[in-house]
Amino acid sequence: MKKLKIYLDTSVINFLFADDAPEYKSVTEDFFHNFLHEYDVYISEIVYLEINKTDNPQKKKSLLDTVKQYKLKVYDTVNEEIENLANIYVKSGVIPQNKYEDALHIAFCTYYEFDILLSWNFRHLANIRKQMAVNSINRNNGYCKDLNLFNPMEVIYEK
Repeated sequence: MKKLKIYLDTSVINFLFADDAPEYKSVTEDFFHNFLHEYDVYISEIVYLEINKTDNPQKKKSLLDTVKQYKLKVYDTVNEEIENLANIYVKSGVIPQNKYEDALHIAFCTYYEFDILLSWNFRHLANIRKQMAVNSINRNNGYCKDLNLFNPMEVIYEK
């Protein structure tokens, strides 16, 4: 059976270090240690952009080391069509202007036809209302494949 293609946003990597949220940290560790191999998992240059904005040098190093440790592959590049689609999400109000990188994550996944965008960001990404709005916008713009906006619990406990 073909593996699902999953895109990790930056929050998933961040939660490996979320000592203030032990339940989510534990689920994230479980995903990385026991389930990562079951999927085709990728990140994008957007993830690197967000990691490089991290103020704490030690945390930035830990995040970058995690990308290397788990051999997370960068899946292609952001292009003008992805940026245009991200702008549509923002203009439509689905994603706030100040969360443009979240819009880029969604547009990237849509453009490259990912099955799942995995995130711990419940407000702007991993929720059913966002998923429905995003898929509606996508269909209106010629992207027919639905994108699932899930959190890590939804992919590790599905079996």
